[in-house]
Amino acid sequence: MNLIRELWENLIESLVGLGSVVRFLLRLVGESPRALLRFDLIAEQIYNSGALSLVIIMLSGLFVGMVLGLQGFQLLQRFGSEEALGTAATIGLVKELGPVITALLFAGRAGTALASELGLMRATDQLSAMEMMAVDPIRRVVVPRFLGGVIAMPLLAAIFSVIGIYGAQLIGVQIFGVDAGSYWSQMRASVGLHDINEGIVKSYIFGVACSLIAVYEGYYAIPTAEGVGRATTRTVVTSAVIILFLDYLITAAFL
Repeated sequence: MNLIRELWENLIESLVGLGSVVRFLLRLVGESPRALLRFDLIAEQIYNSGALSLVIIMLSGLFVGMVLGLQGFQLLQRFGSEEALGTAATIGLVKELGPVITALLFAGRAGTALASELGLMRATDQLSAMEMMAVDPIRRVVVPRFLGGVIAMPLLAAIFSVIGIYGAQLIGVQIFGVDAGSYWSQMRASVGLHDINEGIVKSYIFGVACSLIAVYEGYYAIPTAEGVGRATTRTVVTSAVIILFLDYLITAAFL
């Protein structure tokens, strides 16, 4: 009985938390049109979330593409289809690895920064001071950060995929001697708009999920050093689980 009671209480607590997140998301969406009038704030957050993450995104994309080139060439060589390396690497990057790994890196770099920044503002009573001055902190602080992450995420995923494709080409063509013409021609012939659309949809949804979790955890963080640390940790863990869960759902939907 104690086990059943504990499971029931955990279920209720999870549902209450989910409802709170959904209400928070609806409020962010409702405030977004007004926030777009102050695009300078959003542009600043796009820079903080996107431009400052470029180095880790580009380096990771290059090395992931090079690993795909190594593994893909060894696998395709068994079937005498080395020229299809470009197709295999591009589909893997555009549809799967690009959005997923970019989202995980985004959650670890930009997501933690958003959560800790908002948590610190909560701990130092900056958000409460805004409310006392009749300034809505969600409209002025939270929404620009949320929209900045949503806009930056697809751009970072696209850069990751492009760099990864050239990383696979570097290994396949320059090192293993795959014909460059076959690499690019088969890639263009085999990769369709459907594959690209799947990657775009994933990157947008992951951007919404990662940004929402980061700003929610930061905004409602317990105003102590320990509370901010826990909010930052929850941001990374929750984002990673949600990304992989959504990745499965979206992939199944497209199939």
